[in-house]
Amino acid sequence: MGLMSFIKKQFIDIIQWTENDDGTLAWRFPMADMEIQMGASLTVRESQLAIFVNEGKVADVFGPGMYKLSTQTVPVLTYLKNWDKLFESPFKSDVYFFSTRQQIDQKWGTPQPITIRDKDFGAIRLRAFGNYVYRIADPKLFHTEIAGTREAYTTGDLDGQLRGLVLQNISNAIASSGVPFLDLAANQMSFAQALTRELEPAFAKIGLKLEGMTVQNLSLPEELQKILDQKIGMGMVGGDMGKFMQYQTAQAIPGMVQAGGGGGIAGDAMGLGAGVALGQVLAHNLQAGLNPASAQSASATAAMQNVANALKPEDIMATLEKLGDLKAKGILTAEEFDAKKTELLKKLV
Repeated sequence: MGLMSFIKKQFIDIIQWTENDDGTLAWRFPMADMEIQMGASLTVRESQLAIFVNEGKVADVFGPGMYKLSTQTVPVLTYLKNWDKLFESPFKSDVYFFSTRQQIDQKWGTPQPITIRDKDFGAIRLRAFGNYVYRIADPKLFHTEIAGTREAYTTGDLDGQLRGLVLQNISNAIASSGVPFLDLAANQMSFAQALTRELEPAFAKIGLKLEGMTVQNLSLPEELQKILDQKIGMGMVGGDMGKFMQYQTAQAIPGMVQAGGGGGIAGDAMGLGAGVALGQVLAHNLQAGLNPASAQSASATAAMQNVANALKPEDIMATLEKLGDLKAKGILTAEEFDAKKTELLKKLV
């Protein structure tokens, strides 16, 4: 009995791998000090590939099926060893199995904002995350480049490397997608497809096939989010600058109320009135192409009249300061400012 146990430990008749669900990509069949019996059975399942490695060299690759190991099924071994007896003897070799199943829901993301260059906004900082799917396509390449002689190699072991590849290619993907940065959040599928195209060659170099990617979230920097909000506001008013200025003023009302503890209701009303007036001036200037002087003068005068009608006596001094700002910016001429100053000072009497 002891002799039989010794013999069974020395020679292997069946070589196979039953995968578990722990994300194992590559697994080395446990040989210890045992040798493979010539004529032994090798079973490779549909979701697997196997390779024979002899003295550090890949002898052969086996796809799904059952094989009786011999000089016919592993002919390349004849060139690796000078054996006698036509290979009737057992042989020592390492067998590695590889899972070719899709490795789904692999996470990627930017732990810190990354800086990319955009044609409209220059250097910007971006955060994004999503998932991707891949599989082993070339076991020989994956073995020589990544897994090596380890007993097992898992998706967790590869995760950091693949995340790094994604981050390296995000900038190129945004450029090749052809989608303006402000529209990326609404075109995540186009961005994901562009990122997949950028990454496929890098995955292929290590024996992997990238099956697909998704972008689940794309975070705009705060300053660009404000621009996007303004763009949405413009769309709400149909591109009319006058209405847009009124829209911005209305959006500012809650903040004015919160900050109105020191100035009171009258101060808030004055600020709102001056804000609307300034908005109307800017709107008229933009619509006139910022060109004709007559258009500037007329719009400024109309705006000042609106301010005067809206102000209370206690707001006059603050209004004069606002008008002084308009004069300093060149919107009001000195004559127009003096005339309005005289008019407002009369209200103090």
